[in-house]
Amino acid sequence: MKRLGFIAVLAMMLVAFSASAASAATTINPANAPTGTHLQTGTIGCTVAGLVVSCSSFELAGVGNTDAEATLVATYSATVDCRNNGGKIVPVKAQVTGAESSTGTIEAKNGRLLVPTLSSAPAPTDEEFEASAVCPNGNWTAETRPGTVALDSFTYELTFDGFAAPYITVTG
Repeated sequence: MKRLGFIAVLAMMLVAFSASAASAATTINPANAPTGTHLQTGTIGCTVAGLVVSCSSFELAGVGNTDAEATLVATYSATVDCRNNGGKIVPVKAQVTGAESSTGTIEAKNGRLLVPTLSSAPAPTDEEFEASAVCPNGNWTAETRPGTVALDSFTYELTFDGFAAPYITVTG
């Protein structure tokens, strides 16, 4: 029982440190991991530089032989102008979820899990924003307004095989 209390306190301290360091909300749910799972080395968290999200490498111990997978999904937005043949412009908002980045299966070895760094895929192209925009008329031309592409949010999750929900979730 003392061990579970220690793990819970460690998890809460880790959440508080990671959230402040990464300007993101970090949640660790011990119910979604093998009993005894704990951070061995590294820091759990993600940082944003421009339009790229990078989530740090870390090692978990006490995982037994349970494999896991980490995924990162980023959502971007941009203002797309719709222009008719007469030159009239109507601004519309377009939102695109970038391609999911994944570690694939991370294999546990000797009760440890080395989680690699994971970065978001490149931001969507102007063409992807224009394809998601809805212009008032099919004859209008969609044009992404320069300088309006923005990272709206991201979600990083680490989920163990055999568990229905993530052990670690970082959102920003």
